[in-house]
Amino acid sequence: MTLDDLARIIAARAGTDPESSWTAKLLAKGPEKCAEKFGEEAIEAIIEAVKGDRARLTSEAADVLFHLLVMLQSRDVALSDVMAELARRQGTSGLTEKASRSKD
Repeated sequence: MTLDDLARIIAARAGTDPESSWTAKLLAKGPEKCAEKFGEEAIEAIIEAVKGDRARLTSEAADVLFHLLVMLQSRDVALSDVMAELARRQGTSGLTEKASRSKD
């Protein structure tokens, strides 16, 4: 499964009955709840990365990717838009790119 496949599945489930789909249930709670859940999963991934447990980190990373896509769906941001932004940044030094966003 690719991230594009997963994004399509999430989009398809967005309009289904929240009682029959975890994705629909989460989306029905609104963007704020989707963002909160993404944050929880990110913290869990960080904890596993610090512990050095590869299997748990792999599992938590999958949760992070899933919940990132759900959060994007909740705000009508397409994965293709995120990928286009990454493509725009390609070939630019990370330090240069970050400096261009800095307000300080």
